[in-house]
Amino acid sequence: MSKRIIRVGIGGWTYPPWRGGNFYPADLVQKRELEYASRAVTAIEINATYHRLQKPASFAAWAKTVPDDFVFAVKASRYVTNRKVLAEAGESIQTFLGQGLTELGDKLGPILWQFMATKQFDAADFGAFLKLLPDRHDGLALRHAVQVRNDSFHTPDFVAMCRDAGVAIVYADSADYPAIADVTGDFVYARLENAQARFAAGYAPSALDDWAARAKSWAEGHQPQGLPTFGTGDHGVRPRDTFVFMINGFKEKAPAAAQALLERL
Repeated sequence: MSKRIIRVGIGGWTYPPWRGGNFYPADLVQKRELEYASRAVTAIEINATYHRLQKPASFAAWAKTVPDDFVFAVKASRYVTNRKVLAEAGESIQTFLGQGLTELGDKLGPILWQFMATKQFDAADFGAFLKLLPDRHDGLALRHAVQVRNDSFHTPDFVAMCRDAGVAIVYADSADYPAIADVTGDFVYARLENAQARFAAGYAPSALDDWAARAKSWAEGHQPQGLPTFGTGDHGVRPRDTFVFMINGFKEKAPAAAQALLERL
């Protein structure tokens, strides 16, 4: 049984507080920030795609800038996820996918479909939405992850429908939103949102040790102990690509947190 890859990254790469020596060298020009960041971490979550469509040339340029073994996760459009009836999102999904994602080629990682905290679970509507997510686009295989942030999703029915669809439920380590750690896809997607200013790397060394152990467990195909799950169904013990992003919390520490976790892996 072959091992799968663990990737650790950050959200975006254009963030003024990272400049001036905090993460980016003081003399680094802004147009080279992606080049620098992509050699400090192993994945980056593209957030600009949540707010507006990007040009195919932009995706192509990003893919050309990063190393060969680098991967981007892409945050899906708010015009898809922030709607009352998700079952009616088919056209918007196709518009989002058609903006040029395939220009990333093999550097395209999971697509993140993030829902507002006010979005409540409607089994019929959410099930219809999952059926709208295609396995491929323009010949390129797609992987989907959903991040829900409302307590109404804390039900075995939600876990079961995601597992049936092969869609990963994002595990979010957050002080503000509930967490579901059940493994439902052929990969794992975690967003760690609790970085704090008081720690040099955003997290206590012991916490980073724990997250490194969990990431290894996920990658080996196991369910880490101590995380909240419903324990429904058999997720199967098989190696899985694992993505861990340092997001929010005290964002200034995100690159340091990601690098510290990579050192432990």
